[in-house]
Amino acid sequence: MESQTTYNYKVVRQFSIMTVVWGIVGMLVGVIIAAQLAFPNFPLWDGISFLSYGRLRPLHTNAVIFAFGGSALFATSYYVVQRTNQARLFGGPLAAFTFWGWQLIIVLAAVTLPLGITSGKEYAELEWPIDLLIAVVWVAYAIVFFGTIVKRKVSHIYVANWFFGAFILTIAVLHIVNSAFIPVTLTKGYSFYPGAIDAMVQWWYGHNAVGFFLTTAFLGMMYYFIPKQAERPVYSYRLSVVHFWALVSTYMWAGPHHLHYTALPDWAQSVGMLFSLILLAPSWGGMINGIMTLSGAWHKLRTDPVLKFLIVSLSFYGMSTFEGPMMSIKTVNALSHYTDWTVGHVHSGALGWVAMVSIGSLYYLIPRLFGKVQMYSMKLVELHFWIATIGVVLYIAAMWIAGVMQGLMWRAVNADGTLTYSFIESVERTYPFYYVRLLGGAMFLVGMLFMAYNTWKTVATGRAADADDAIPAPAAH
Repeated sequence: MESQTTYNYKVVRQFSIMTVVWGIVGMLVGVIIAAQLAFPNFPLWDGISFLSYGRLRPLHTNAVIFAFGGSALFATSYYVVQRTNQARLFGGPLAAFTFWGWQLIIVLAAVTLPLGITSGKEYAELEWPIDLLIAVVWVAYAIVFFGTIVKRKVSHIYVANWFFGAFILTIAVLHIVNSAFIPVTLTKGYSFYPGAIDAMVQWWYGHNAVGFFLTTAFLGMMYYFIPKQAERPVYSYRLSVVHFWALVSTYMWAGPHHLHYTALPDWAQSVGMLFSLILLAPSWGGMINGIMTLSGAWHKLRTDPVLKFLIVSLSFYGMSTFEGPMMSIKTVNALSHYTDWTVGHVHSGALGWVAMVSIGSLYYLIPRLFGKVQMYSMKLVELHFWIATIGVVLYIAAMWIAGVMQGLMWRAVNADGTLTYSFIESVERTYPFYYVRLLGGAMFLVGMLFMAYNTWKTVATGRAADADDAIPAPAAH
């Protein structure tokens, strides 16, 4: 039977292609809202409610995190769990259900958020009927993933699967607990939790969405695709195990650092700060493990643009995971919070780490799914790398400078105790940096358009039937 001799690459192909599509959509919306901040009275969006910043901003975050990032994670985790366990995906049509279910969720988000149908919770804006659908699809995802591991033909469970598995389990718990609601109508429900408890639960969820959806899961991607592309074993398998356990046991406690100087009890704020600082160690351990995998193969970075994406993504990961703990320190947070520094930090992680490791992994994956050795144009991959990297650097540098300037202006006082600057003066001084941010974001979007063209040509000249999807026969004993 075919199901016993071949991997299920169809669902991997579907998610891979949609990753590129949703990447363009999410980043296009990001460029639009960056343009709105730079040119607020531009006629195209002036006075149109569903194109307002407040409606499009949650659409942007959901599209980039859950549509682009989520599709990349489905694609790579389904590929990795099959290849490393030498077993076809468990559950038959359940894998197809997760694809179509996830696309339906994304479309529902794209309709409801611009209409202003929202719960108002960061990274969890979707209303309760969609939340229920997310839970159903996610449980199906868990069944497919862990079912494949159970029926594996090799005794060893490769470390990438530990990271993917932890992400799947933790996101299920986070989503279900944070999205507990009291439904009122079909489009409106209210949080089950009161006041400060709601804020605490929200940022327990919000920071762990970053910690597990945007970090742990993409580290699973890193642990498979960097060794594959470099043709080298992981630098230290022992370090990868220490990295895993240290990361997943520490991240869960860092959420309260989003709530410094609020109604949350001081001890809870301090616990969040302490665990954020501890997080620096496992984060950098993982970064070092990934980069040192290139030991003996550094020369490949000169000629391999896919490896450039993967390794530079790790340097952004290292930078973001140094910056995050630093920004969690209360005295630093007093300056940085509510400023554009936070926006710069988020995008150094989202674009520099998440998007670039996803792009590198897909540049490895897509040709192999269509029977090719590499992408249609490696020169275009190289161009994509440079335009994306320069775009990220422009974006985050502009936001860092703007953020520190805003923080200093807001806290500046005259000798008599009055504020030196009005708020509108700080906004006025920020405008030049908003133009640079728009340029950086637009460059990253152009890079995604190059990727879409390259993907289209690779798929058009390849054949799915030629993909290497035969499951190796079990070794004779």
